[in-house]
Amino acid sequence: MSLTPLAQLLIVDDEAAHLQALCDTLQDQGYATSGFTLATEALAALQKQKFDLLLTDLMMPEMDGIALLRAALEIDPQLVGIMMTGQGTISTAVEAMQSGALDYILKPFKLDALLAVLSRALAVRQLRLENLALQQRVSERTAELETANRELEAFSYSVSHDLRAPLRHIDGYSNMLLETAAARLLEEDKQLLGKINASAVRMRELIEGLLSLSRLGRQPLSKQPLQLAGLVQQELDELSKEREGRTVEVHVDGLPDCVGDPSLLKQVFANLLSNAFKFTRGKERAVIGVGCWERGGETVYFVRDNGAGFDLQYAEKLFVPFQRLHRADDFDGTGVGLTIVQRIIHRHGGRIWAEAEVDKGAAFYFTLGNSQH
Repeated sequence: MSLTPLAQLLIVDDEAAHLQALCDTLQDQGYATSGFTLATEALAALQKQKFDLLLTDLMMPEMDGIALLRAALEIDPQLVGIMMTGQGTISTAVEAMQSGALDYILKPFKLDALLAVLSRALAVRQLRLENLALQQRVSERTAELETANRELEAFSYSVSHDLRAPLRHIDGYSNMLLETAAARLLEEDKQLLGKINASAVRMRELIEGLLSLSRLGRQPLSKQPLQLAGLVQQELDELSKEREGRTVEVHVDGLPDCVGDPSLLKQVFANLLSNAFKFTRGKERAVIGVGCWERGGETVYFVRDNGAGFDLQYAEKLFVPFQRLHRADDFDGTGVGLTIVQRIIHRHGGRIWAEAEVDKGAAFYFTLGNSQH
């Protein structure tokens, strides 16, 4: 039973005697060898058969080793080339390595040195083949993800058009019934219709939250320099109605300029600030703070409040879609906002975490990776 050869070697040398001796020696060491005195014949063989290594003489009359290696790599880019050269042409051998050869060996050969070079060359070829296979898997996985994204877009379209329409009907007809038949309905019937209407509204909010998550995954990241303080002030202006009839202190301190996606970071502060206003509604004097500090060479941003807070033992649910730490009767919302915030922060290369205590407020901290100015 024949043993599997260590590798398939393509050997090219215009000196027939030297070529035969090299082929015989390497066959005795467990390699399969194919020897040629003409470079054109070697290239023709490479077109028909797979080889692992190319050993070629550097100085040949028909085609030198550098030209042969370049032609061989066009046929098989994963082929590993080794130059054989005399002492006087080492500088040319270095040139060959710059052209794609992995290594060179000097004539006359020492078997131990030759075998060591072959061993290294085979290891490099194996790495190249594994890298090629990995690239192929990545390419296939990318194609799968693109298909999944297209399916997600189709699903989002279905949610947007097919589910929202019947919800509008439920909402509209239940309101019409309450208005037109109120005199004929028992109080209990009115309450039931009110619950139907509230459930339809709640379902519509959940669908909008789902669509927001879907859109976020497809929205490209467009980083640019931006004034974070101005962006936060815009959000506070848009939330001005939240202050009506309340005592609210808002402190914004020392926000530096940074680099990030303006629309996405605007959404981060919109969600965090709206939460701060929402969860401080029960406080006689609400205090909301926005700022940052430097730690370990990175900027840590925060939004904190003195509101309802939460129990930190449930903190792992904070960023899970549709998970909420407060009853819907106490605070409105879908449980999507913080998930969106986390995904935006992650897309910027940062991280986000929270600290809180029940009835004593909450603080959300985040970084922006390499997005800082």
